[in-house]
Amino acid sequence: MRIVVKVGTSTLAHNGGRLNIRRVELLCKVLSDLKNAGHEIILVSSGAIGMGVGKLGLHGRPEDMPGKQAAAAVGQCELMYTYDKLFGEYSHNVAQILLTADDIHDPRRSVHVHDTLERLLSWNALPIINENDAVATDEIGIQTTIGENDTLSAIVARLVKADLLILLSDIDGLYTADPRKDPNAVLIPVVERITPEVLALAGGTGSSLGSGGMATKLKAANIATQAGIDMVIANGENPEVLYDLFDGRQVGTRFAGKGCCV
Repeated sequence: MRIVVKVGTSTLAHNGGRLNIRRVELLCKVLSDLKNAGHEIILVSSGAIGMGVGKLGLHGRPEDMPGKQAAAAVGQCELMYTYDKLFGEYSHNVAQILLTADDIHDPRRSVHVHDTLERLLSWNALPIINENDAVATDEIGIQTTIGENDTLSAIVARLVKADLLILLSDIDGLYTADPRKDPNAVLIPVVERITPEVLALAGGTGSSLGSGGMATKLKAANIATQAGIDMVIANGENPEVLYDLFDGRQVGTRFAGKGCCV
């Protein structure tokens, strides 16, 4: 299978922005094992700004755009160094691809992105994708920025005709209410169709270091399922949950597309 896995800042880093070493090491081990089993893996990784915050010793995520871009520039180096080292321990080569919305929306540039990803996969490399936060700015507008990696991962999955998109987050899946506030909230195992009622279940932004939330995940689900791709939201606290998913066990919330599924 061709799988796009998106991992959020809350999975990669502690609250202060420093790398969650145990979790990231386990994530790289599990993804390497899935590659050894014959799957093609593309990793869409958040965490550049959060890791930059930690490495620079800042008190929190910068509010101004130059601060965010500078933190991303520092953090992206740390992020890719870590991935290169950890995946290298399992004899897998990684490749960094930093994208802006222009790279996705412009037909000519989109073809180049597609062709590069296809070649990397044919060479058995593991592409690691992030938005180019050091140059993309939210203030310019939606045509030049993607804004968060839930949407980016769905766009990438559609571009490469993936079989499955997996979003690893700090929540088990989509609930009937916010489980952080409502003890009676119930996990929804399968969403067959994204309706206005489903969209109404989305809350606000997730962790203080991240930029996503359930709303962006539902947006990603809409993109993926319309392209015939199944999408799963699962908790990335224990990356071995991916084994359960590929063993056919119920994990998180699955949004049904028209493509194949595990």
